[in-house]
Amino acid sequence: MAHAGFTVVIPAHNEAAYLPRYLPTILASLARWQETSGEYGEVIVVDNASTDATADMAASFGVRVLTEPVRNIGRVRNSGAAAARGERLFFTDADVALPLEAVTAAAVAMDSGAPGGAIPPLYTPERLGARLLCAYWDHYRTAHGGAQGVAQFSTATAFKAIGGYRDDLYMSEDVDFFARLTAHGLATASPVEILDDLRVRPSTRRYDQWSSLRMLWWQNPFTARLRLNSPRMWRHWYESTVR
Repeated sequence: MAHAGFTVVIPAHNEAAYLPRYLPTILASLARWQETSGEYGEVIVVDNASTDATADMAASFGVRVLTEPVRNIGRVRNSGAAAARGERLFFTDADVALPLEAVTAAAVAMDSGAPGGAIPPLYTPERLGARLLCAYWDHYRTAHGGAQGVAQFSTATAFKAIGGYRDDLYMSEDVDFFARLTAHGLATASPVEILDDLRVRPSTRRYDQWSSLRMLWWQNPFTARLRLNSPRMWRHWYESTVR
């Protein structure tokens, strides 16, 4: 399967303080792949109605910066994908550190015929309760073949075929996307690949600053299915995200 270029899409709302810590790991991973492939690579930061210096901070690293005023994570990712020049798409967050091999491994998977896939996260929160919750979710996703949106990838062709991320969902849009990508892969005899030998490292800001009880209530398989198209239900993930 022929491909050309690689685009990393990063949604960012008020991430000026986190981009300097995490964006360099993404740029380094992309550069490593470019060294061996000789192909075009880019990072697109989609500034999602930030009130801080997110756009300026991202631009200072030489990446492309787009603006999406509507606060919906699926819409933000779709905006980045629509502007992408690469035929391989990689979606991650502004507070996620990529291993150096991440982009190369994702590109190899897609070049080998996979329509996409994911790299599992490794969360290392301080509190025991939060660590246990993270371990539970890791087991749950593994058992159900799911993958978090902190590191999902897809060919541009597959992304268009399944219609991208749903912008009517305010939670679990990544779960929905990966389920449809998985089904697409099965229908085309090209299964998705979860790169279990790698791990991305997201920040633990929410786990460290929210109580374990609060995290347990909002992060469990039952609650994560409630009123997913309600911005009011999930406003705390958008309006009061821990920074």
